[in-house]
Amino acid sequence: MEIQRIGVIGAGTMGSGIAQVCAAAGLDVVMVDISAEAVERGLGAIRGSLERQVRKGALGAAQGEAAVARVLAATDYAAFSGCDVLIEAATENLELKKRILRQADAAVGAGTVIATNTSSLSISELAAVVSHPERFIGMHFFNPVPVMRLVEVIAGMQTSPATRELAERLVAAIGKQAVVVANRPGFVVNRILCPMINEAVFVLQEKLATAEDIDAGMVLGSNQPIGPLALADLIGLDTMLSVMESFYRELGDPKYRPAPLLREMVQAGYLGRKSGRGFHSYG
Repeated sequence: MEIQRIGVIGAGTMGSGIAQVCAAAGLDVVMVDISAEAVERGLGAIRGSLERQVRKGALGAAQGEAAVARVLAATDYAAFSGCDVLIEAATENLELKKRILRQADAAVGAGTVIATNTSSLSISELAAVVSHPERFIGMHFFNPVPVMRLVEVIAGMQTSPATRELAERLVAAIGKQAVVVANRPGFVVNRILCPMINEAVFVLQEKLATAEDIDAGMVLGSNQPIGPLALADLIGLDTMLSVMESFYRELGDPKYRPAPLLREMVQAGYLGRKSGRGFHSYG
């Protein structure tokens, strides 16, 4: 199947980023969210990101304008009619994703491949709510999508080889690199990364060092581009907590228990960059 038209559910950070890279690669994109305000914010984010690329000389002005023009914003799932691939990029909440996928499934044709951008939830469980689970797959993009080259491709128990092959072709077509991973909690990257971040929260909780020194230690001592606590702030502490709770629930190993300080930060509304305060403060 030739891929020409992509649907994206969600106009937030991940959804708008996915829409942008698909449009920049020459694909037509339909981006849907629950309100006109939400999709307009998503379009604004795409315009701003492409304009930055133009200013840096990474993209021609005409190319940027053409990419924006290829994104159709809507608030009704009926707009997904005719999409070859539909990518769900909603909040990392199992029941919410199931509800959205049921609604989206009713709006697309039997030939549409449906993908989820989940970072930790079971592909097999999500596939069970759609009409054609053999045409369902995980495509885990990384934030910020226009910059990060990796996409984890995850087949569920029901996913057909043809669906996996199509997902890999789409990843290559938008200039990303796919790694194929098994359907296990956290897949590969987050299975390694999130427990490391959680351990950094334990280190802060035990007052071994300040947040600034913990991050400096990992940047200077491990050559990481950003410290684990600053990265948690970028990801969102609520998302971090959700991922660790999913690991703990699914794997049953106490080494995955969320740090109490992480839970308390979320309860206090200190969610990181998006709230202006997390382990660090953001003006």
